[in-house]
Amino acid sequence: MAAPTDGRPVAYINARLIDPDAGTDQRGAVLIGDGKIADFGPGLFASGAPYGIETIDCKGHCLAPGIVDLRVHTGEPGEEHTETLDTAGKAAAAGGVTAMCVLPDNDPPFDDASLIEFVHRRARQVQLTKMYAYGALTMDLKGEQLAELGLLSEAGAVAFTDADSAIGNAQLMRRALYYARTFDALVVHLPQEPTLSGGAMTSGEVATRLGLAGNHPLAEAIMLERDVRLVEMTGARYHATKISTAQGVDIVRRAKARGLKVTCDTAPHYFALNELAVGDYRTFAKVVPPLRVEADRLAVIEGLRDGTIDAIVSDHRPQDVESKRVPFAQARPGVIGLETLLPVSLDLFHNGQLGLAAIWRLLSSGPARLFKLPGGRLEKGAPADLVLFDPDTAWVIDPDKFHSKTGNTAFDKRPTQGRVLKTIVDGRVIHRDATRWPAAV
Repeated sequence: MAAPTDGRPVAYINARLIDPDAGTDQRGAVLIGDGKIADFGPGLFASGAPYGIETIDCKGHCLAPGIVDLRVHTGEPGEEHTETLDTAGKAAAAGGVTAMCVLPDNDPPFDDASLIEFVHRRARQVQLTKMYAYGALTMDLKGEQLAELGLLSEAGAVAFTDADSAIGNAQLMRRALYYARTFDALVVHLPQEPTLSGGAMTSGEVATRLGLAGNHPLAEAIMLERDVRLVEMTGARYHATKISTAQGVDIVRRAKARGLKVTCDTAPHYFALNELAVGDYRTFAKVVPPLRVEADRLAVIEGLRDGTIDAIVSDHRPQDVESKRVPFAQARPGVIGLETLLPVSLDLFHNGQLGLAAIWRLLSSGPARLFKLPGGRLEKGAPADLVLFDPDTAWVIDPDKFHSKTGNTAFDKRPTQGRVLKTIVDGRVIHRDATRWPAAV
């Protein structure tokens, strides 16, 4: 985790406070002391901060709980040429992410407690964004034998998943849910029926025109229906990740209406892009699951609006040039997303689809609550993990200016709005936009 602040009180005044849990968006201030939120509110320091307290004038910009990103892949250990925990931490800080959960599909995978401890130790060394680790759901992520979930949980695993590998064996998933329920662990699963999801892009007219094998949207629905039945049988906590289809959203909506412990997330590329972004074999738009048709994109937005979808994740997956500059069918899937998560999510605000407080529930307090993490809220005594941002700054996404080691973004050259000015973890400023916010302030 990040190192604590030196404890001196700091007042952030003249801010536009975004409180996701209260659903409010109003002028106010935040007082930080000993790395925690000492006080906050619209009336705080209305007549000025007391003498002797360091004061930061936010100049009317938005101050909100830091983003909690539940889905980040890094190359460390095993593929440090694509990303390290250090470069991922810098990218996260630049994107307003104060806490991130690291996926277990590294080399070696996180099916051993020592790997969970490795991530925590490296996070303390890096001293940037807080980092938590998933435990592998199955040994070597092969979907054949359950990992030692209890030992991994004791080592600090925040949830269990096989990352982008779906578990086709229903009996194994049933056992995993029963096992996880004994210590209230969360099982995170990518709902993709393996025999229907091997294609390079979503099935349909565009895939046929490009001569590419299709991934049928039913792959998501079939697996989700199975998993929901198993949740009903076991009573376990289950989280479906990267929901991408209208049917998938509807299945989760109906499961929640029945009171089942089912939650889900999606990623910006599923509500900001559709299959047409693939263009003429654009490998930077190849993701798992693939980009869907326009009707699915709109359904995902509706799922965000009505509360069916609980969180927005970056799905950050760096890939080197060699793995992307190949024929589309052979290209490795994945996009980077830590530094585009905030601005692309803010498109929902600028398009009038969601308010800022609602977006922040999806980016911050919702994810933190799902994974039982500290932070993600404006509350006295909570960690002072905050992001100061200007939602209106217009800029063009340019991966050459990113902190990530790779540039495989699906949003290259996309005009957008929303810029992080400062990222604060435990009261420490870990990122500052020097062009907009000089080091002196």
